[in-house]
Amino acid sequence: MAIKILTEHINTPNIDTFEVYRSKGGYSAVEKALKTMTPDAVVEEVKKSGLRGRGGAGFPTGMKWSFIAKPEGVPRYLVCNADESEPGTFKDRYYMQKNPHGLIEAS
Repeated sequence: MAIKILTEHINTPNIDTFEVYRSKGGYSAVEKALKTMTPDAVVEEVKKSGLRGRGGAGFPTGMKWSFIAKPEGVPRYLVCNADESEPGTFKDRYYMQKNPHGLIEAS
């Protein structure tokens, strides 16, 4: 049986809290990226992972991240919307309410 990464902890009590999310291994990849990797290495890792957006086009996340300008000494921002444009569906809202940290971490 396949591991359901997206919904693995969806019914864990209080998974929306930082403490419970961290106790289940949450943010360990972010910690690794921030402490041991360069920004370019992070983008390459995301490209290798095959991670794709959850929109209809399924655009490769690593490719999108590589498009961000790289000026030295200034912050860069990647903005994600949470528009649920598909009529009659509330899948994203459900996930955002049940496991917001998973959404932030793209798990």
